[in-house]
Amino acid sequence: ALAATANAHGTVTGVVADGVYFPGYKTDYHYSGTIPKGVVGWSAENFDNGYVGGDQTTYTSPDINCHKNAKPAASSAKVAAGGTVAWQWTAWPDSHIGPVITYAAHCGGDCSAVNKETLEWVKIEEAGYSNGKWAAIAMIATNNTWTTTVPNDLAAGKYVFRHEIIALHGAQNPNGAQSYPQCINIEVTGSGTASPKGTLGSALYTAQDKGILFNPYTGTINYPIPGPALMAGGSSGGSAPAPSASAAASASAAPAPSSAAPAPNSAPSATGAPAPSQPKPAT
Repeated sequence: ALAATANAHGTVTGVVADGVYFPGYKTDYHYSGTIPKGVVGWSAENFDNGYVGGDQTTYTSPDINCHKNAKPAASSAKVAAGGTVAWQWTAWPDSHIGPVITYAAHCGGDCSAVNKETLEWVKIEEAGYSNGKWAAIAMIATNNTWTTTVPNDLAAGKYVFRHEIIALHGAQNPNGAQSYPQCINIEVTGSGTASPKGTLGSALYTAQDKGILFNPYTGTINYPIPGPALMAGGSSGGSAPAPSASAAASASAAPAPSSAAPAPNSAPSATGAPAPSQPKPAT
């Protein structure tokens, strides 16, 4: 029962990278003692209500990198610079308003053995409050899926991508913001040359940052997205298209290397949102 409860809140169950589905980490694997082949999501012990936060040590803790006691995945997804990564979240509560932010950190070698405390994060995407809607709410409207476009000029190599929602429903109070970082291993291909300097996880935020200690219930919302500056060529703004019904069905039916790929959540997609191409199973 505990595993099912933990699994149902604030995690990425899988990603579609350039049309290919890759499974994420599920807390069920902790209890079974086995992680199936092909899982690209980092393991994390988020067995409670699913977030990092609640005290002054939050933003200097190693957990801020990839969640609680996170460990690297053994496998990697592959995406071309300029391509897309669609993050499939569990059903997200509409009370949990906030920004969506994505970072990339070059592993400098084998990502399955990297030390998370040495990763230097480059912000490649940010979306906060736009046109009267929070990014997290826009994500709900697109089938609990958020699609990140990899910068065209990002240098080829082996990376950890850190995708995060910061829930602000309690952020008007000190230590009230809730961070939901999710990490996957990704190999970026292409001829890009950009390798900007990143920021250690322990230096991404402070508890006093204007985008962390923030009252989202004021009349006019001018939200400053926290963290380092967006890299040149990074993306900002609204949400992303949800998978079409056929794409979702394909992801559900197509087997991952040794386990069935779960379908994205069943929340309805936004009306008129364009659908990405039909994902195919990883090989």
